[in-house]
Amino acid sequence: MLNLEDLAALHEKHRQAAIRPVAEFEVGGRALTFNTRPAIMGVINLSPDSWYRESVCLTTEAALRRARVLRAQGADMVDVGAESSLAQAARVDGTGQKARLTPVIETLASEGIAVSVETYDLEVTRACLSAGANVLNLTGTDQSEGIFRLVAEHDAAVIICYVQGANVREVGDFQSGNDPVDLMYDYFAWRIDQARGLGVEKIFIDPGMGFYYRNLQDSAVRVRHQMRIFLNSFRLRALGFPICHALPHAFEYFGEEVRSAEGFFAVLAALGKTSLFRTHEVPRVKAVLDTLMAF
Repeated sequence: MLNLEDLAALHEKHRQAAIRPVAEFEVGGRALTFNTRPAIMGVINLSPDSWYRESVCLTTEAALRRARVLRAQGADMVDVGAESSLAQAARVDGTGQKARLTPVIETLASEGIAVSVETYDLEVTRACLSAGANVLNLTGTDQSEGIFRLVAEHDAAVIICYVQGANVREVGDFQSGNDPVDLMYDYFAWRIDQARGLGVEKIFIDPGMGFYYRNLQDSAVRVRHQMRIFLNSFRLRALGFPICHALPHAFEYFGEEVRSAEGFFAVLAALGKTSLFRTHEVPRVKAVLDTLMAF
């Protein structure tokens, strides 16, 4: 059972990281002040295989409607993906991804809605940034040099996800070691140096809580892992960049109330000093964050 003593001990052990400020920058012309208020990213899934049905949009028109609703509900940006990260989901090649993504991005960009695109493909990245995407949600490690160069050329931001594999669709067991946050720190330090060396300055780091590793299928094991990472995420602030988290669902615990799960995990992520909350449930998470801000 998580208790106040656990939180106090964690904070005391890593006090300097807890007070470390992180970089702030604009996304889509909107200044994001991560050191005083977190930002929210709403999710739009263009794949029919995505499990969170409320976020699935099977046509360009449906995706545009959802994006406008998410903005009205308080999202600072929207994240659009054309391929589900579920292990059993169909793979979508670059041509298919571009066909789904670019019409949505072009229209949203013309309406001033900041857009993130989730991909690990170089040519999809090129097409989406050219169409007006403001953020690349990078869910892989292959082709990194070319991808970072494209991000820099478009003065875009990048979310560097922690992935133990070539990409989110090609992962096996999660190797955590004695302390997974130490592993993540070293990984992100290397990736940040690589990105900055190629001209990228707008960087988020994402511990990858939404990815489907084989040995994290057991609900209790997975949720303990997620909670641990959420609460320890503030330690990564020592790298100097804002932390992004995709909020999970814990269906096995929440059951019919599964749409409330992301609100619960938002509390843990906020305690871990998350700067950008990626969520399917924008109004629920916004209400949680607004309430925490009122304290």
